[in-house]
Parts: sequence; C-alpha cells; structure tokens
Amino acid sequence: MSTSKAALKAAKGALDSHEYERAIENATKALKEDPQSYHASVFLGLALEKQSRNDESEKAYTAATIVKANDPLAWQGLISLYERQGGRMLDRYHEAASRLAHLFMDVDDKTRCQTVVDKYTDLARKCGSRTQYKHSLEILLPGTGLYDYLEGRIPRPSHTYAKLCEIVEQEEKEKINHEIGQRRTRLGARIDQVTVEVKREVLQNSDLETLYQHAIDWTDDEEARRLYEEKLLQHAYDTLVVLPGPQKASKRQEVIRLAQGIVILKHPFPLAWKITLEWHDVESIEELDVGLLREYVEFFPEDGLGKVLKGYLESEISVFPKEGSTAEDNDNNEAEASSMTAEDRLILMTDGLEDSPSSMLAHRIMGEYYLHLDEYESATETARKGRRQAALETRMSGLPFQNIVDAVDLVLGTALVQHQAPRHHPEASSLFEGILARKPGNSSALVGIGLIFEEHEEFEKAMGFLQRALRHASSIRIQCEAAWCKALSGDYAIGCSELEECLPYLSATDLRTKTLKAQTLYRIGMCMWNLDDSKASRRDRNKAYARFISSLQADMNFAPSYTSLGIYYTDYAKDKSRARKCFQKAFELSSSEVVAAERLAQSFAKTSEWDLVEIVAQRVVESGKLRPPPGSKKKGISWPFAALGVVQLNNQDYQESIISFQSALRISPKDYYSWVGLGESYQNSGRYIAATKAFEQAQELEQELGADVLGDTWFSKYMLANVKRELGEYDAAIAGYGEVLALRKKEYGVSIASLQTLIEAAWHNFELGFFGRAIQSVQFALNVAKDLSKWRKGAFSLWKSVGDLCSVYTYIQSYVDEFPFQDIHSLLKDDFDLESFNLLADFDDMDWAAFEASATGDSAASVLKCCSFAAILAQKRAISCCANDPHARAVAWYNLGWAEHRAHVCQSGEISSGTPGPLRYLKAAVQCFKRAIELESGNSDFWNALGVVTTQLNPRVAQHSFVRSLYINDKNARTWTNLGIFYLFEGDVQLANDAFTRAQSVDPDHAQAWLGQGLIAAQLGETGEARNLFTHAFEISNASATQIPRSYAFSMLDYLLSSPGASNDNASLLQPLLALRQLSKLNISDLPSSHIRSLFQERIGDQANVSQTLMSICSALEAEYETSESSETLARFAQAKADLSRSLLAEGNFDGAADNAETALDLSADDDQTGTARNKTRLSAHLSAGLARYHQGSMDRSIEMFKGALEETRGDPDIICLLSQVLWAKGGDEERSIARDQLFQCIEKHPGHVGTTILLGAIAVLDDDRDTVDAVVDDLQQLRSRDDLSPQQQRQLAQLLNAITAQYPADKDGSSAQTSDAATAVMLGPSQPYGWSQMAGLTDDAHPAAMAVLTAVRKAPPRGELSAGDLSEAYAGTREGFDAQRSVMLAPWKSSGWNALSKVG
Repeated sequence: MSTSKAALKAAKGALDSHEYERAIENATKALKEDPQSYHASVFLGLALEKQSRNDESEKAYTAATIVKANDPLAWQGLISLYERQGGRMLDRYHEAASRLAHLFMDVDDKTRCQTVVDKYTDLARKCGSRTQYKHSLEILLPGTGLYDYLEGRIPRPSHTYAKLCEIVEQEEKEKINHEIGQRRTRLGARIDQVTVEVKREVLQNSDLETLYQHAIDWTDDEEARRLYEEKLLQHAYDTLVVLPGPQKASKRQEVIRLAQGIVILKHPFPLAWKITLEWHDVESIEELDVGLLREYVEFFPEDGLGKVLKGYLESEISVFPKEGSTAEDNDNNEAEASSMTAEDRLILMTDGLEDSPSSMLAHRIMGEYYLHLDEYESATETARKGRRQAALETRMSGLPFQNIVDAVDLVLGTALVQHQAPRHHPEASSLFEGILARKPGNSSALVGIGLIFEEHEEFEKAMGFLQRALRHASSIRIQCEAAWCKALSGDYAIGCSELEECLPYLSATDLRTKTLKAQTLYRIGMCMWNLDDSKASRRDRNKAYARFISSLQADMNFAPSYTSLGIYYTDYAKDKSRARKCFQKAFELSSSEVVAAERLAQSFAKTSEWDLVEIVAQRVVESGKLRPPPGSKKKGISWPFAALGVVQLNNQDYQESIISFQSALRISPKDYYSWVGLGESYQNSGRYIAATKAFEQAQELEQELGADVLGDTWFSKYMLANVKRELGEYDAAIAGYGEVLALRKKEYGVSIASLQTLIEAAWHNFELGFFGRAIQSVQFALNVAKDLSKWRKGAFSLWKSVGDLCSVYTYIQSYVDEFPFQDIHSLLKDDFDLESFNLLADFDDMDWAAFEASATGDSAASVLKCCSFAAILAQKRAISCCANDPHARAVAWYNLGWAEHRAHVCQSGEISSGTPGPLRYLKAAVQCFKRAIELESGNSDFWNALGVVTTQLNPRVAQHSFVRSLYINDKNARTWTNLGIFYLFEGDVQLANDAFTRAQSVDPDHAQAWLGQGLIAAQLGETGEARNLFTHAFEISNASATQIPRSYAFSMLDYLLSSPGASNDNASLLQPLLALRQLSKLNISDLPSSHIRSLFQERIGDQANVSQTLMSICSALEAEYETSESSETLARFAQAKADLSRSLLAEGNFDGAADNAETALDLSADDDQTGTARNKTRLSAHLSAGLARYHQGSMDRSIEMFKGALEETRGDPDIICLLSQVLWAKGGDEERSIARDQLFQCIEKHPGHVGTTILLGAIAVLDDDRDTVDAVVDDLQQLRSRDDLSPQQQRQLAQLLNAITAQYPADKDGSSAQTSDAATAVMLGPSQPYGWSQMAGLTDDAHPAAMAVLTAVRKAPPRGELSAGDLSEAYAGTREGFDAQRSVMLAPWKSSGWNALSKVG
C-alpha cells in the first residue's frame, strides 16, 4: 500500500512538473499495486491525454468512473478529453455531459451544471452533425430533470422545439431526395411510384408532427402557433396522401379535425379551407355553408377557387341570396343586374378555374355555369377534368365523394347530350343510367335520357322518361320538353296546345327563362308549320312566321328561329337576300344548324366560293351532329363530307379528299356523287385500282337508282375510261369513251381522250411487239381524228395525235405499205392555209408540194418518206393551233423537233451501213428544240432533246445541253444514258461508263444504259462481258428498241461462231432469232441483220423462211450493186447467193441450189477479192453445188465441185471425207479406189482425224479387208480414250467397233467380244447412253437398260443434245410396256419402238 501511495505521489509530482512519461509510469505502477485506485486511473488518464494518447486516456478515465461513478473528477477528465477532439466523440460526450450535469444537479451546483450543458450543446452545434445537434438539444426539453433544475438558465422549450423542427424537417427532406435518387435508377422503377413509397416510409416514421404539436403547446407567439398549426396540417395531409387505403381512415379524421380547427379560428391557411370545402360531399351546392363560402372569398380573393366562388355567388345561377339581402329579397329582385357584368364575371371565373386545376368544387361550379351559358363543349371539358380530379382526390384522401361525382356526371351527361349530338349520346346515356341506379328519382338524369331518346327520334320512350321526371320534380322546362316530344311524335295539335300553356310561366326578362321562352315560341311555330303544309298557310305571316319572329324577340341569339325564317324567305317569300342573311346568322350562332349550313353551302357553291363552302362544311363536321349513334333510327348527314371532298379535290389535296368522300360514304353508302368524287380522288392520287372499284360502284348505283334520280351520269363512265387508260387497259378505255360519245357525240374532251388513248394503245402495242395491233389502233385513231376535225379543226391535241399516228408507221416499217396517204392528205389539207406548212422550210425543205411529191413512188422507202413528211406537217399544223398558249406552243415545237429527227433517221438509210445521211432534218430539229427551250427553259426534256440532235452537229452544244438537262432533273436515266453515248462517241470511255452507271442507279430497268456498257465492253475487247450486258439489255428492253436486239444478236453470233458446241443447242438460237425477227419489222432496210437472221433460221431448220429472206436480200443487194457497183456490195451479194444455195439444197430444190451456188462462184471468182470471207463463200458454194449435183445424179459435176472445195481448203480432212463418201456412193471401182486413196493420204497427213479413221474402218469392213480392219481397230481403240470427242463421234466409234466385233468375232458366238466392247464403251463414257444401250442389247439384265434410259433423259434437251430417235431407242431397250409406248411417242418413225411394243403385246 505504501508503494502505491508513493507511486501516486510521484505521479502527482510528475504531472505538476509536466513530466508526463514519468507520470504515466508511476500511475501505471500504482494501478499494478491497486487496480481499484481511482486517483491512479485519473492521473494516468490525464498524463495520457497530455501525450495525445486519446484512446488510452479514455480507457483510464472510464476505469476511474467505474471505480467511483459519482465522483465528478473522472467525468470532467472525459469531457475535457472529448472537447479536445472536437466533434469526433460527440456521441460519448453526450453521455459524459449528461452524467456530469446530473452529478452537479445532485450537489445543487447550478452554475457548473449549466456550464456543462452549455459547453456540450455549443460544441454539438459547432462541430457535430445535424442529428448530433438534435440529440444534444433533447436534454433541454421538458420532461428531463435538467430542464426542471435549470429552468430560467437555459432556452425556452418553444425555442428548442423550433430548432428541433427545423432539423427534422431538413433531415426528412434530404432523406426523401436521397432515397428517390437512389431507387429511381433501379430496373423497372417509375418515378411516381418511387416517390410515394419513399414518402410513405419517411413520413410514417416521422416525429415531426409530435414536435409541431409540442411547439404549438409551448409557444406564446400567436403567429408562431399558427405557423406550426399550418405545418402540422400540411405534414398530416402529406402523410395521408401516401398512406395505403386501409390506413387512411384515422389519419383522415386527424386531418379533418386540424383543418376544421384552423377554419374555426378563421386563420387564412388555404389548405385547411379547401379541405373543409372540397371534402364536404354534398348532393347540391345549396347544402354548403354560404358564410363559409363568402369568408373564403374574403380571405383568398386572388385564389382560383375564390374567384370562381365570387363569380358564382354574384351570378344568376347562384342558389344563395345576395350578400346583404334575404332570400325573399333575392327572389323579388332576380332580374336586377349585379355590380359585375356577365362578361367580367365569366372572365373572372374562367381565370379562377385555370388557377385552381385541382379543385373539385371549382370544376363543379364552372360546369354548371357553362351549362347555363349553353357552352356545352366547355362544360364537357370542365366536367371531364372534374371527374379526373375527383378520382385523384379519392385516391389521396380515401373518401368516395359519390355526391360530387354524381353532380359532375350530371353536368357531363347533360353537356354531352347537346355537344356534337348525337356523337356522345352512348356515353351520356351510360352516365345517366349509373346515376339512376343509385338515385332512381334524379330528375336531371331522367330528363337527360329523355332528350337522348328524343334526338334518336324514339319519342314514346322519351315521353316516358320525361313524365317520370315530372313526377319527381315539377319543372316548366320538363313540361315544355314533354309537350315538344308529343309534337315530334306526330301529334302537333296537342303538342302546340301544351306548349302554349307553358308560355305564361316564362318571362323574357328573366335571364334563366328567356332562352326557354324563345325555344317554346319556336316550337309552337314549328307545330303550326307542320300542322298545315299548304303554301298559303306557310306564307301566312300571322301563323308560324309570327311565332319565329316572337322567338327572336325573346332571345335574339336563338339560332333555330333564324333557320326557319331563312327557309320561309327562300321557299315562300322568294327573298334570297334575307334568306341568306338568316342562314348566315343561324350558322354563326350554332354550328348544329345543319339545314342552314347546307343552304349556305349550296349558295356558295353556285357562285364558286369554295373557300366559304369549306369553312361551312368543316364547321358542320366539327359539330359532331353528322353520324347517328349505333342503333339510332336517325339517318346520318353526309353532305358536309362530300362538300369538303369537292373543295379538296379542286385544291388538288387528293389524300384529304379521299378521306372526306370515304367519311361521306360511311354515312350514306348509296351517295352516287360521293362514289364519283372518291373515284376521281383515287385517280388523281395514282390509286387506279381503287378508283376503278369506286367508279364501278357508282355505275351499279346508276342502274339501281336510275336516271330519274341521278340525272346525267356520263361523267362516271368517262372517268372510269380515264382510269382504265392510266392502268394500260386501253381496249376497255376506248370502249368506255365510245359509250360516252354515243350519249354525247360532240363532247370535245371525250373525243380527244379517245383519240389520245388510241395513240397510246398503238405505242403500247409497239413496245410489246404487237405491231399489227399497233397499226390497227392507228387506223382507228385516224377515223376518230377525221370525225373530230369536222367540228373542231383548231385543236392542238388533234394534230399532235395525227402527227403521232403518222410517226408510228415510221417505226413499224414493215407496215408502211398500209399508210393511208389519201386520208392523211385530205385531213391535213382541209380548211387550212397551205402556206403555213412552209414553217422551217429553209432548213428542212418541207412544204405541201414536197409532201405530195413524196407520194409518187411505190417503193417502201418512198412510202416511208411520205410517212415522215406527214408527221412533220401535222406537227407544224399543231403549232399554228396554239399561238396563245406558251406551254402548248413549247410542247408543239418539241414534238416537231422529234418528227424532224425521225425524218432524218428514216431518210438516212445508209446510217445502218455506216455512211452519213442528209442533215437538213437534223438542223431543222435543232431549231425546233431551241424554240421550245426559249418558251420553257426549265424543261429538262427539251434540253435532253437538243443534246441528242446536236451530238453529230456540235459536240460542245450537245454536252452543254445534257449537263443542263441533268442540272434541272438529275433523276432522268434517259438523259444520263444519252450523255454516256455522247462520251462514247467522243472516245472518253471512263466518263461514258460513269454516266451509264449513274443511269443504272437511277433506273435499273433502263435497257439503253446496259447497252451502253455493253458497247464499252465490246470496245475494250471484253466479248464475254459485252455479250452478258447485251443479253441483259435485251431481256429488260421492250420491242421499240432497235440497237439492243441488233447488238444482242450480233454478239450471240460471234459467240456461236467461237463456240461450235454451243451452236448445236437450238434453244440458244431462238432468242437471237426472235430479236432479229423483231428488228426486221422495225427496219426494212437493215440487210445485214436480215442476213444474220437467215443464218439463225437455217441453223434451227426453218428452211422456207430462210430461202424467202435470202431471196429478198439478194434482190436488194443486186439493186444496190447496180447503183453503186461497189466491190463490198458484190462480195455481200455473192455471200447471200452462197447461203441461198445452201438453203435451197436443204429444201430439196437441187436445181436452184446448183444455179445459185455456181452464181456465187462466178461472182467471187475475181482475184481482186481476197480474205477469209471470200474463201468461206467459195467453199460453201462448192459444197452446195457438189451436193446438189450429187442429188441430181450428176456425179462428175459433183466430184468436180468437191475437188474445187479441196483446192479451196487445201486438203481439209472433213472435205476429203465428204468427197470420199460421194465417190463411194457413185459405185464404180475406179471411184471407190480413188476414195480409198484419198482417205489413206488424208490419214497420213492427219493421223488423228476421227472421221477419216471411221470411214476407213467402214470401207475395210465392206471390202472384207481383215488387215485393214485390224489396223483400224487399233486406231479406233486409241481414239475412244480421247477427251475431245463429241457424243456423236463417240457413238459412231462404238457402233463401228460393235459392227467389226460382230463381223469378225474372237470366240465362237462373238458375244464375249461384243460384251467387252460394250463394257469398254460404258467405262469410257458412263454418262452417255450408247454404251448402256449396247450392253442392254447383249444381256437380259434390266440394269443396263435402266441406266441407258437414265443417261438418255439427262442428255435430252434442254440439258443436252440427244435426239428424239436416240432417246426412243433407249426406252425401247428396257422391254417394258410403258417404255415401249414412250419410245413410239418420241419417235414414231423408228422401228425399234414398234418392235419393242409388239414383243410386249
């Protein structure tokens, strides 16, 4: 113990001398001696504190407090330690300060107790968090011992509670914002749902309302108390809003209690007043406390609800007495005007409604006020908003507000009955029925349903509901409506009597009944009007007319009376001016006056005031009175939609007009004129199929309704014909025009349309390749033009069409001999100054005399020239017909330019052979296009045409023209193609290719662009690519193109010549042949194309047409040679003769073949003619002559010709084989010996020649020359393994070897050798049918025969070149009945099929 005391004494001395380490050592030593030493722990804590070893110091102090809990020294040390650390240890500081303060309180040391409290709260305020500061203030609140002990020395509770409220408010606000910010980022989170959840969690657990209540209880400041009352109510209301439904009841009672308390104290807090007013669920506004309403207006004059209440209380619909008067005074002074005008009142209430969008009461009052003003649309909108707000208030407060909802529904239903009636009647009926289900005696709902039935013309039901309403509530308004229903049901006398009985109860000075009086007077007038419908009665001004006037005297804004007066003035008084004014006034007052609107629209339409028609019709449409509700007996009104459609059609707004006409037809499906309008709208918008259906429906209505109802109906037929024309159904269009012309013979528009359709049909058939149909259409068009010219000679379209029909003959030159010169001549000359044809004569030398002179020749070229001249003169006459129309004149010059260009093409027959023709027509075309551009410089087609005609004359102008055209319209594929051709002419291949590529991108189906790229490929030597491009161009082109089929056919010819195997496929020859046949119809002077066509025809075996074509070519070339004496023409003539001889030989005309062949030899005998073409011509002629003489029996002449062929070919092995066959066929020993020698010599020079080897083998078998046979067999075996043999050669080899094996068998029966040969054939050619057929003939196994059929089918066209006879033999080898029948059907001339069939039978 003495040691402990010494250590304590030493520790105390060390602390005094600031030797803290020694103090720590001594204190620690003392604690080891006595762990319960209080002072040792305190000294240790203090020393450690001085050394800033805070955690160890705190442990020491804490140990000391455990030893002596009621000794303040250790607690003071802790507090000192905590103060030094600032706010880091505030939570522990709170416990130490509270304990120390209570210790001082126990010893009654108020000064030191207050000091501890003040230091702690001040440190918490400065260094602590908001929560720590709040925690520090809690020790100052009433209920704690310290407050009672230090009262008067510490702040008042109201001040403390105020600080606590501020802190908690801020904490809750920050927590709500923080949680919302975190949770809103979760997947699927919605901001509104997150906000409600967070607020519910925070507000439910909040102590703020308790703090507010304490603040209210302790404060002496009245303003502060009211402030906290407001906050308490607001917090309770916010909590109520976010609480779930089952938990709202208790909280709602608290909110209502708080709000009523504030209202009782007349404190102007808006939320309390609104809760008190809005949550008072009354059936009628009359049940509200008027004093409370007036106090609200007084307290909140600028509030939205306050404005609405102020206007309502001073309005004529207010159920409360005016302020400062009794109810009795109010009843006696209803007509007195208030201090506020009606306009100012409406503005005030409208502004108030805008300022209070969440007020149910404001929407309810404004809805009723709008109903009073007959502003049904505004009432509808306001009531709908009120319903939504009531539903929202129900969700927030948990109160049903059923009476308020019913009142708003009554306003909405009543407004919907009148607003855009009868569109909203189903909805209104549903609302009324819902109210009646809860309140069966509600008169307003009963009247509403009655009005709906009245509008639907179900008057019995309407009267039933109105009578029920009268039983529950006696009302003059209901009595008037019931009487009117009786009148509408047909009982006008009783209805009129009852209406007159109601008049004494109605006052025109009472704002609430003046409109009803005007309506009653109008209805009395209508009863009188319908009771006696005679003209005298209706014209009588003392009857219905007087009532209508009285109605307007009662209310100048009653629209139906104006409508009735308008009808009176129109139909009976014959005063159109007054009638129009009445209709305008009626329609201005109410868009529901459909009769007045219709009369107005008709009058505006008669004067072509389409803008006014549109305004009237659109307003009627927006009124909503056009379509009856489902199940209604009332008919719909379609004329406003039809009128809108007509206006929109005139304004070229076709999509909108379609919608309008469709709307009209939904209401009136049998409206003929709406169908016609719909069809026209569809047509103008490019929807031709729909237009066709619309016009067809209109024509069905024509038959159903008849002309008596519809009147003149030709227009629909005319429009349907126009649609057919647009669809390309020209025959139907022409027939339609014919039907119209039968009804209206001199209808210019229809006649011109018929003429133009015939011309379009001609061009269409021309493009499709139906040239005969095209000419037939042109002939019909000429007849129409002749008829039209009899009474309308000055029509531009007439002469433009005449020029077009003449041009058709220049394009389809095979029909030029059918050109009706006399008809055209008389048509052009009829009633016209012939001097006018001299237009541009300085350039084209074209006048009337030149046209007549062109008709003197009989040749096709002369007739073609006449056609071109006629087209030019017709276009010149078209120019003279449009002097006053700049656009038509520009088009006329444009058409004349193309006519001149076509004349240039047709008159330059040498163009196809490479020599330029005359340029006068081309220069004239340039002048035409220039004049067209002067009149209309923005037309891209004009610039393109100028570029085309100047390409040959002036390349710089041509390039500028093309570029200008593309600047105006860069989406024209034709212009891009023309530019590419221009660059190709100029030698710029790259630019040409770019232009063609651009044309393809603009229009991939523009064939000329692909042709241009094919020409580029051909120029670069890429023949395969060129052929593919020409083929694609031909496939997508129409029949009007001439260069495309020519290029395609020539490229295919080059391909077939370079690929002999391809020429054996007849399918590959058909398309080029068709192209050349098509070309021959378009250009009769294109002899090279005709010659090539004859070669294709010859290849496919069309010998008759070949001979005919070549004969015409020979005649044309002979005539050309007689004129030009050109060696080139002579060579072509010789070639044609050689080809003709070959064709005649194939026909069996051996005399003609021999003569033409010898003529070809004579024509080509000139040594000046050299080259491969001459050699081929002479070889063909020698062979044809040789074969022809052979068939004539002139063997010597035949052999002579073959020898000549050998000389021409210098010993060609194929010619030697042919000559040997002829010599052998002659039959003499000498000739056969010569044949053998020729073949032996040939095989020496050409050891691998297949034909020579086969012939030697055949001759050796026939001569029974076994040595030669053995030698040939070896060669044949070697030949069989070659890959370059054709299927025909492989078959010949197999047949010869099979014959040799049969003739010279190696075994007794020879079957083994034949089987071996057949197996070899199969091995060498497993895909060929010959080896399999041979094997099938040597064995009874069915497999070889089946394989023979399989391979034969695969080699048959179009997959191969196997003939029908070979396929027939393959089927015959199966020995099956069905295959034998197929064999006979494939080749009935083959005996194998018949033999197989006989064996099966």
